[in-house]
Amino acid sequence: MSARLLASAAALAMLAGAAQAEYTLTILHTNDFHDRFEPINRFDSTCSDEDNTEGKCFGGIGRMITAIGEARDRAPGDVLLLDAGDQFQGSLFYTQYGGDLAAEFMTQLNYDAMAVGNHEFDDGPEGLAAFLDQVSFPVLSANIDVSQNNMLAGKVEKSTVLTRGDHRIGIVSVLAEDTVETSSPGPSVVFSPALDAAQAEIDALTADGVNKIILLTHVGLPADMALAEGLTDVDLIIGGHSHTLLSNTDEDAAGSYPMMVNDVPIVQAYAYSKYLGELQVTFDDAGMVTEISGDPILLDASVAEDEAAVARMDELAKPLEELRNRVVAESADVIEGAREVCRAMECPMGNLVADAMLARVKDQGIEIAIQNGGGLRASIDAGEVTMGEVLTVLPFQNTLSTFQVSGATVVEALENGVSQVEEGAGRFPQVAGMTYTVDLTQEPGSRIMDVMVGDAPIDMEKVYGVVSNNYVRNGGDGYKMFVDADNAYDFGPDLADVTAEFIAANAPYTPYTDGRITVQK
Repeated sequence: MSARLLASAAALAMLAGAAQAEYTLTILHTNDFHDRFEPINRFDSTCSDEDNTEGKCFGGIGRMITAIGEARDRAPGDVLLLDAGDQFQGSLFYTQYGGDLAAEFMTQLNYDAMAVGNHEFDDGPEGLAAFLDQVSFPVLSANIDVSQNNMLAGKVEKSTVLTRGDHRIGIVSVLAEDTVETSSPGPSVVFSPALDAAQAEIDALTADGVNKIILLTHVGLPADMALAEGLTDVDLIIGGHSHTLLSNTDEDAAGSYPMMVNDVPIVQAYAYSKYLGELQVTFDDAGMVTEISGDPILLDASVAEDEAAVARMDELAKPLEELRNRVVAESADVIEGAREVCRAMECPMGNLVADAMLARVKDQGIEIAIQNGGGLRASIDAGEVTMGEVLTVLPFQNTLSTFQVSGATVVEALENGVSQVEEGAGRFPQVAGMTYTVDLTQEPGSRIMDVMVGDAPIDMEKVYGVVSNNYVRNGGDGYKMFVDADNAYDFGPDLADVTAEFIAANAPYTPYTDGRITVQK
């Protein structure tokens, strides 16, 4: 069986006579939920109650419950609900509850299967194991061997077969092979090549007579495309990890829904609870895909929030006040983060956050850190530092992004960063691992001079490892030159957590400036 989408009118006409053998399946899918149980704003951050009331917010578990219920009600036949991984990590709810809330709501929603995502290992194998102990649906990954880990052994399967009437649907999953670098699976979790592992499991299912096979992945769209090119006998790939929106109606989508590669349909539905993927697939009796259609559903204000879920979230949010009041470190002096300072010159808060970012990923070959001044929203008083104070400085739930660009691109980024100093724009670049001079008497685009990386002048042709936040890396504040960076990974740890841990590791923290940015007027 080689499942390929039959697109020609002639082929469809030939199949019309066998219509009684066709089977239509609705597949609902989510990916990269990242603990966004509360509604999000247009920046994917926590939405205020006021903005939510005004209809400016998206997603959240309340809207997700409603949307899934409505989709099930309108489905013409059988329905599967699948998740492509990374339910964990991304809000204070994960900090407080770990994977417990994901287990609670995924059980309530009656998911049929889930892929292991890299962030499911953020609290080590034990964090994933605690989640697995609370769910009854299969959690899958074919290219990890967990048999050497006592907490996970026997709990992560390579595939599963879901039965709907007389139909058997195989679900195979694979996980990004670099999870050992982006999370904490530990040495007892052994990874193998995703393509080889997927093909072996697909072959085993095919030999068992399963002729409808879905690959549920957490590897990212480029890797999904490679899998579609390299695999045989796969009917559909449902992906995650790259937070890609595939859509036929959204002008900002990265491609069509589904995206066809080597006649294999690929779908993904962005992230953060903003969309619910909805796909209808029709198979003939031999398991060949004869028709496929659908589009992600935007969970905006037109989707009502489930009242019980909203009440539950209100209850769960109460202990977060304790978390916000938790003392995480001590500062020997005020850490200056005022808007008018950090958007115009080197500031102590900018140094702190940039230093924290660079320290976290320096062992990955990263040399430079860039933090936009507009991402720093407050100062921190001398004395005890609470998590609430850190979150006030860094409220956007940004994650660390690592990537590689040339020295020329770094200079272009700095020019962008200092191009609107007079307007107090938030793009001003606070940095670590480098120094630079900005001459504000010059026109924007020609203001940057004397750039040093470490002790050496920047090499315009050399490739440098850079860390920033995911907002900047994806083009925010005019940093469009980073959008096409090489080896970009946008889903590192939360910037607020990284900063809090850095202050704690250096407590009592002494704020400082050291001349890394020189401003000439």
